[in-house]
Amino acid sequence: MSPDQTRLARKNLDRRFSQIVREVMLAPPYGWVRAIREALGMTPQRLATRMGVTRPRVNMLEKAELSGATTLKSLRQAAEAMDCVLVYAIVPRTSLDEILREQAAKKADVELARHHHTMRLENQAMDKRDLAAERERLVADMLAGSLRRVWDEE
Repeated sequence: MSPDQTRLARKNLDRRFSQIVREVMLAPPYGWVRAIREALGMTPQRLATRMGVTRPRVNMLEKAELSGATTLKSLRQAAEAMDCVLVYAIVPRTSLDEILREQAAKKADVELARHHHTMRLENQAMDKRDLAAERERLVADMLAGSLRRVWDEE
């Protein structure tokens, strides 16, 4: 993907994420499958029949959901059998642009610390204003180029 395509994709995703309510939606104590099944008055056997599986498979699914060991395919199958839809998303805590900018700033701080240390040893230390300006320049350079550099370990 070109940098322009990446930027457009990020803006599009951020726009879509802005429509999602970012409140924490904790799963019910016994998991979503069991909670919805019970709220519908559906027995494990009835859900199993509707899913085309055995009752022990439904019990295993409900336990696997609680431990995080179930698959999206199994959850989707259970949801459809209860006339529901599985919603799956990875939602950033802030915007993708903010995450990227924060990571670039961390990387810039590491680079600046290394350079500033060397310059101090040579009695050429920068003042705070120069450091801030250089930090912003480094961040802008990183965000303008290949974003892989932002995530590279040194």
